Order: sequence, then structure tokens, then C-alpha cells
Amino acid sequence: MIAQTPETPYYVVLFTTIRTNIDEGYAEMADKLEELAKEQPGYLGIESARDGVGITASYWTDLESIKQWKNQVDHTVARELGREKWYQEYKTRIARVERDYGFKR
Repeated sequence: MIAQTPETPYYVVLFTTIRTNIDEGYAEMADKLEELAKEQPGYLGIESARDGVGITASYWTDLESIKQWKNQVDHTVARELGREKWYQEYKTRIARVERDYGFKR
């Protein structure tokens, strides 16, 4: 599903990953984090896809909200577990969205 975002500007956190072959606890943690993110001030939505390389885009109202999410306790635990077992590599990018437009039938 495509996230329904407000008028610009807002921010996007792009989290790009290459997974290991270890799945233990990954899906449960991903679900937990998605639910926790929805409760965070400034959260706007999320989109995710995986086909070899995984890309998750989460949308936020401001940089302070992103910082608070980064420092959220369960998110910090997940980040450490990701480094220890779930990811071969990841990259996080934060950008300000200046324009968005789309099409929907």
C-alpha cells in the first residue's frame, strides 16, 4: 500500500538493506517496529519492498521526530540485532520531500 502523506514538505527515512540468511525473530521484530512507529509523534506512514535488496521508506513530519524514533528503546535493540545477525549491509538516508505527486485509479 502506498503511504498517504500530507502536503510537502515532510521527511523520508530510506532504509536500504541486504539480508543475511538468518531469519530468527526478524519478522516479529519488523512487525513490532512498524506498530511502534505508528505510535510515535511525527510519524506519517511507511512503504516497504524486498527483491534481493530491501527498501523501507518511512515518512515523518520533522527531523526531531526522526531523531526520537532513532533513539526509541525497542528500535535501538532492533538496530543492534540487525547488525549482529539480520543484515549483511544497510544504509540509512534522510531527505526532505519537496514535491510529491501520483496517480490512482
